[in-house]
Amino acid sequence: MSTGQTDGDLLIKPSTTDHTLYEPVVEACKTVFDPEIPVNIYDLGLIYTITISDQGEVGIIMTLTAPGCPVAGEMPGWVSDAVGAVPGVQSVEVEMTFDPQWGMDMMSDEARLELGFM
Repeated sequence: MSTGQTDGDLLIKPSTTDHTLYEPVVEACKTVFDPEIPVNIYDLGLIYTITISDQGEVGIIMTLTAPGCPVAGEMPGWVSDAVGAVPGVQSVEVEMTFDPQWGMDMMSDEARLELGFM
């Protein structure tokens, strides 16, 4: 019997932060902006998880500020295009989730400052 936590117990799955492609993938995500908010989607906290395999396959779990976001159908493609352009990335799969729901507390300090919340 296992008493350890499984990925299913976590609200947000951990990212592969120790991979050499992690920082370039994050920088690529920072080139994508929510058209209604003048802050990139990474600093807004819309990117929940970035996983990267040894083969350079990138998986991204992201959300939107609201389920009814007018660009809901387009934004995953924008993220896929941006990350797919990173040298060393072989493939990109973007998954949309609303669990947990995005909240303003997920924004970086830079985003809060940019939007006048600090």
